[in-house]
Amino acid sequence: MPNRLRGEKQEPDQLHLNCQIEVEVKHGVGLHARPSVTFTRLAKSFPCSIEVAVNGSDVWLNGKSIIKIMGARIRKGSILRIRADGILAEEAIRALKDLIERNFDEDKKHGRTA
Repeated sequence: MPNRLRGEKQEPDQLHLNCQIEVEVKHGVGLHARPSVTFTRLAKSFPCSIEVAVNGSDVWLNGKSIIKIMGARIRKGSILRIRADGILAEEAIRALKDLIERNFDEDKKHGRTA
């Protein structure tokens, strides 16, 4: 399972990083409306830029745009490359990776257990 995180320090400031990770989407139907909203809402909570590439594509989408994320038609089994640049980039990447691995917290919201 691709699940790598790497960070490159670009400035002396410890909070300003350029990070990238790959994670597989395991959600049953992929990123439909609810998971896309949850993903972009979390992405918007960080002050860094966040971009997403799907299945090895060279096209980077704005990870804070619900239209871009939903329009990518991300399905179960898709590999997402998520990169962040700026303040709290590493924290943003980790939070988004954890969200995807938790299936976008949909089980919690609907009272189901896995």
